[in-house]
Amino acid sequence: MPSLGNRRPRIRALRSDARHGNARPIHRLAKIPLAILLVNGFGATPLGELYLLYNEAHRVLESAAVKPARSLVGSYVTSLDMAGASITLSLIEGDQARLWDAPVHTAALRRGM
Repeated sequence: MPSLGNRRPRIRALRSDARHGNARPIHRLAKIPLAILLVNGFGATPLGELYLLYNEAHRVLESAAVKPARSLVGSYVTSLDMAGASITLSLIEGDQARLWDAPVHTAALRRGM
């Protein structure tokens, strides 16, 4: 089951938390309509559960008129097989998505090299 904070809710609760919990500030940020959405697993959360969390985050963003221009789902920054996940939302403007698309070679992410 997905883990939020210090509890492990059922999928129904995940939908409720994504809509009414920590996601509330997104509606205030909707003046910038493009974003990069990162769903990061802490190590023990299965990829399928990370995609469930991504789908709910995507729905919340759509309801706030924020479009994920780019997204990344996986376990990139982990903590010794800890259960849980984090959602990072970076609002972008203009051609900032092009900077995200640039080749990168780091400990957590390698792409385009």
